[in-house]
Amino acid sequence: MDAGTGKAGLAGATASAGKGVGRTRWVIVSLLFAATAVNYVDRQMIGVLKPTLEAEFRWSESDFARIIFWFQLAYAIGYLSFGKVVDALGARLGYTIAIVIWTISHVAHGFAGGVASFAAARFGLGIGESGNFPAGIRAVTDWFPQKERAFAIGLFNAGANVGAIVTPLIVPLLVLWFDWRMAFFVTGLFGLAWLAAWWAFYRHPGEHTRVSAQELAWIQQDPADPVEPIGWTHLLTVRETWAYALGKFLIDPIWWFFLFWLPGYLFERYQLDLKTFGLPLAAIYLISDVGSIAGGWLSSRLIKAGRTPNFARKITMLICALCVLPIWFAQSIDSVWTAVLVIGLATAAHQAFSANLYTLPSDMFPRGAVGSVVGIGGTVGALGGMGMALFAGYILDATHSYEVLFAICASAYLLALLVVHLLSPRLASVRIAHG
Repeated sequence: MDAGTGKAGLAGATASAGKGVGRTRWVIVSLLFAATAVNYVDRQMIGVLKPTLEAEFRWSESDFARIIFWFQLAYAIGYLSFGKVVDALGARLGYTIAIVIWTISHVAHGFAGGVASFAAARFGLGIGESGNFPAGIRAVTDWFPQKERAFAIGLFNAGANVGAIVTPLIVPLLVLWFDWRMAFFVTGLFGLAWLAAWWAFYRHPGEHTRVSAQELAWIQQDPADPVEPIGWTHLLTVRETWAYALGKFLIDPIWWFFLFWLPGYLFERYQLDLKTFGLPLAAIYLISDVGSIAGGWLSSRLIKAGRTPNFARKITMLICALCVLPIWFAQSIDSVWTAVLVIGLATAAHQAFSANLYTLPSDMFPRGAVGSVVGIGGTVGALGGMGMALFAGYILDATHSYEVLFAICASAYLLALLVVHLLSPRLASVRIAHG
């Protein structure tokens, strides 16, 4: 933008962009959406194939939990590392590194032959997949003003649900047509196709030939902030970092539980099989998709209506937390489709809650710290997921009941919101010296 442009010109440019003049940033979101869908196809396949693999390899619930544990451990390590990688290299190269690692590891599942080899493949997958959200949120931070970020994150986060919808529909077909090993090989092609599109199209908005002056003005309307990376030592001393990280610690394990154990739950509770469980599971994640978009839309709408980000994010998160409560009673529901509605409401609420939680680092921190804060939060969330995996395996082997696990799911979100509010009552902007 010309340095001599006056305030009136800037206001006119940003208003025009907000009304739809310039759509390149939404193309970027569509790429992030597609990457997240591929990410979740690769991630969820172990859950969809759980009954098949348990029958072939005679795994206990604890065996399956150990495989998931190694994924979570790698995710914790990788999330922290990729936050720094993305801050240093940017979204374009950071995303590329991530998807190359996770695609190779995903295909490696097709060669696995037991708990150890599956755990090794899952470890590699966790390292690569941990780069998806730090890179995606950094891209949103670069491409969107604050008022649009929650909606943009909600849109690309909805790709998780599309991946979760597609997986139980196509993977059983691949298994029935070929076998479970070929299912990993075929779905590995999705990552390669996305990588070609990403590398061809993605650039920083200031360097992109398709970005108009009006759209660039809209993207850059927020006050300038530092873009230099900020050290972890500084970030770990800030309460706002822990508001985000502890929120992730409390809710991420619930999503992991939904992702990896719901297929087995539907198999066991409602006597479904490889041919019949796909539609109910896909329906749950279709409902989730609505929640992901609605949660981002609601808080963004409230901000545009004049409410503060603090009010908009937290009131949206409160509504979501209340919507999860009915899952406490899910195991007592005898109708599979009634259970789908109750569980689907909970997963939708999770996605809406998560979309707003993911927005907090870009609300509170300078741009150069966003990837690192997201990485810290993702690592802490993965540590919670590791504990949840081992706990779920122990509880299911010991009690053969999901009652305790559903009770934990029901209460986690209200507790997470309380922690966020106590640590950051106003979601105030953080000012940190560089280090």
